[in-house]
Parts: sequence; C-alpha cells; structure tokens
Amino acid sequence: MPGLAYATYVAPEAPVVSDDLPAGERQEVWSPTTATLIQGEREAVLVDALLTDRQGHDLADWVEASGKDLTTIYVTHGHGDHFFGAAAVLERFPEARLVATPEVVEVMAAHVAPALLDGFWRPRFPDQIGDPVVAERLDGDTIGIEGEELVVVPLGHSDTDHTTALHALSIGLVVAGDSVYNGVHLYLGEAGQDGLHDWFGALDTVDGLRPRAVVAGHQAPGAGDDPGAIDATRDYLRDWEEAVRRSTDAQGLYDTMIERYPDRINRTLVWHNAEAAKP
Repeated sequence: MPGLAYATYVAPEAPVVSDDLPAGERQEVWSPTTATLIQGEREAVLVDALLTDRQGHDLADWVEASGKDLTTIYVTHGHGDHFFGAAAVLERFPEARLVATPEVVEVMAAHVAPALLDGFWRPRFPDQIGDPVVAERLDGDTIGIEGEELVVVPLGHSDTDHTTALHALSIGLVVAGDSVYNGVHLYLGEAGQDGLHDWFGALDTVDGLRPRAVVAGHQAPGAGDDPGAIDATRDYLRDWEEAVRRSTDAQGLYDTMIERYPDRINRTLVWHNAEAAKP
C-alpha cells in the first residue's frame, strides 16, 4: 500500500497598499506564503490556505490537479494570510472540513471581526478579500488520512499566540506554520514581552520531532523544506535580540538587520518590526 506524500505550494510576494516604507523601497509586499498538501492514494489534507480570494482560487486549481479528494483544511495559526483563502478552496471542495485548534479558532475570529478585517487587512488588499470563513474546532489532536494520523503539535507563541504545527510522522514531515521562516524576514510585531523566549521554545519543539522535512509558513520560492531552516530561524531571532539591545532607534535597528540578512525577502517587514521595537 502506498504511503503518504506531500507537496508545497508557495504563493509569491503580493503588493500591499502602504505609504510607510523604508528608504530605498518603492513598494511594500506581503511575504511569499506556503500551503501544503499531504496526500494519500485517494485523499488529501491541505495545511493553511493563503490570503486573497485569487490566491485561494489558484490554490484550489493546484489541489484539484492532484486528483485527490480533499477531506480537510487545517489552519496552523490565526493570522488571516493563512486562512482567508480557504473560502475559495471550499467553494471547489464543499465537502472538506475547515478545522483548527480551539485557541486558533478564537484568533481567527478576531481576524474576521471588523477591527482587523476592515481596519487592517482590506485596506492593504483592496477588493481582494471577500468573506473569510472561520474554522470549526478540531475534536482531539489528530487528523486521519487513509489509516494514518497527522498529529497536531501545540507550539505556543511564535510570531503570534497559539501557533501549532502538523506532524506527519510516517514521512518525517513537519508543517511548521509561522514558527519557522525560510529565506524571508521574520514578522516580529507580536514578539514583545516574552515572545522571543517562547519562540525559541517553539523551535525546540519542532526540532525535537526530528523532522526530515520542514515546511515554513513563509519561505522564498525554491528554498525547499530543509530542516536547517529551524536553526536559521533561531539565528535570526538571536541576531534580532542583539540588534535591539545595541540600536538606539528604528533606523539603526533596520540597517543592522538588513546588513546582516541582505538576501532575505521583504525588507519593509523589517522596517515595521523596527518601528514596533523602537517607537
């Protein structure tokens, strides 16, 4: 009997409406974002579902091309860029269940409420986000697929609260959500107080699963799914902590991180991180 397999979809950078840009940048972008299809012989489980309606339709085309019966969409955490596109996927696969842990469902609900949906998301992506749907609460901590179990792994705080990963033990796969970044600057706007301490703990949890493949929530196209992204994320967080200590203002903090990581995608995100850390 064939075992499980997986494929990764990377939505490219998306333009963002914004006039808060660092020097030298002409356009803010949203980081490349991943969705993962875990496949059996007949069935499939989709992990995360992207941001805009267009991305969701393109993702549905990709899933449909697999020829598999999509039974479940699992959302790793409550940021809108990982589930707003699910509405378009569910139009194509109406029998699929959209699920998340109870804690993630609460964060999702906050992101579809007017304060965030109309106050943050839609102004940045005008006419691109329709009516997002919130997941139902997952009963238990596993998702079945053709006699195998995908295990939900609570991670606590990484780039937001209540993040999780999905572990496919039989193929050594961890879909890590935004606990791991690969070739993309990290979002650190919610990493105040004990955020970084907890994020290091989340990375230790992912590492402790001894994965052979790790799908980062945001990764550069072509970056692949090497577990080395775990250590690279750790290094970035350590460098950020040191840069915050040594910098006196947002510009200095931004310059330090860009000099240290010149090839990572999305410099405007570094600027927003720096503004939050050094207001």
